[in-house]
Amino acid sequence: MAFRCQRDSYAREFTTTVVSCLPGELQIEGSNGKKDVLSGFHVVLEDTLLFPEGGGQPDDHGTINDISVLRVTRRGAQADHFTQTPLAPGTKVQVRVDWERRFDHMQQHSGQHLITAVADQLFGWKTTSWELGRVRSVVELDSPSVTAEQVAAIEQSVNEKIRARLPVNVRELSLDDPEVEQVRGRGLPDDHAGPVRVVTIESVDANMCCGTHVIKILGIEKGKKNKTNLAFLAGNRVLKWLERSHGSEKALTTLLKCGAEDHVEAVKKLQNSTKLLQKNNLNLLRDLAVHVAHSLRNSPDWGGVVTLHRKEGDSEFMNIIANEIGSEEILLFLTVGDEKGAGLFLLAGPAEAVETLGPRVAEVLEGKGAGKKGRFQGKATRMSRRAEVQALLQDYLSTQSAEE
Repeated sequence: MAFRCQRDSYAREFTTTVVSCLPGELQIEGSNGKKDVLSGFHVVLEDTLLFPEGGGQPDDHGTINDISVLRVTRRGAQADHFTQTPLAPGTKVQVRVDWERRFDHMQQHSGQHLITAVADQLFGWKTTSWELGRVRSVVELDSPSVTAEQVAAIEQSVNEKIRARLPVNVRELSLDDPEVEQVRGRGLPDDHAGPVRVVTIESVDANMCCGTHVIKILGIEKGKKNKTNLAFLAGNRVLKWLERSHGSEKALTTLLKCGAEDHVEAVKKLQNSTKLLQKNNLNLLRDLAVHVAHSLRNSPDWGGVVTLHRKEGDSEFMNIIANEIGSEEILLFLTVGDEKGAGLFLLAGPAEAVETLGPRVAEVLEGKGAGKKGRFQGKATRMSRRAEVQALLQDYLSTQSAEE
């Protein structure tokens, strides 16, 4: 027997009876991304309005006597409703479905059936799987590539059939009915019980399906093992997508100070200006690095350990300074970034000293790096410990001098 939600997909509430209520657990994703386990009860009803997940369609949300149902799963001919409040067997209960979620799933599922049938009719592509996502849905087609023209043809045909208001009919066939063999499907679950439910879109498709039924195709993506994923929206999701797109368009109009038809050109101009500014900044930074290097060499404090920190800069800035100084007579310790937070560092000097000190500098700064030929550089998380690094370098030189 099909569930009430499958016999009447538009029903929003009805009364039934509790058959059993057993303790159980539900694994959910916590706020920290880890799995949490909830304790509760698995409730079985004589019949249910809440669809148990299956056939690519997520389960319904809803209530039993105003008690939230957190998950609905199928077990053979039964549906398990997970609640955190027990319900006594034999009790008459009122079941209500979250209609907004249900209707969205109906639209996406029916859209998948249409796309699958049309892709097969037009190009002979079989659907190997599909996913009903939170924002968009994806049909996996058994084809290594799909052209933009083929996508447009599928979308045009699908929307013509939607505008034609083709009837969608649901029938139940016994397993031994010869017609079952003629119906498209990917096979029945191992624990299937009862008749086979067949959903037919008139003159388009007949398919085995357990889902609750009623398009903009977003594009194609490379799938796995010579498959192609086709992403789509159906029903109210198209309206929501248009609403979000219109909101973005209005925001861009304000930011770019031009009409929507000029957005692309305005962004291209901004990108070109940004590239030019970045190039000019890079040239200025290089010039500054050369100037800084000369200033350090001409400083009265030249010798021993030479340090420099700048908030602005990058690895190239530090390497230019090291190249310009080009001396192995000193230990040069350069840093860029947040004075108390994260940044980059470079240690240059005699190869043997740098090889010994580099990993220790990274450890003090709580970072990591690598080096060769008299240089060691990397990333650090504790720039506030630069003074400790300077003391470490000074101690090293003092020890070397004492040994000599």
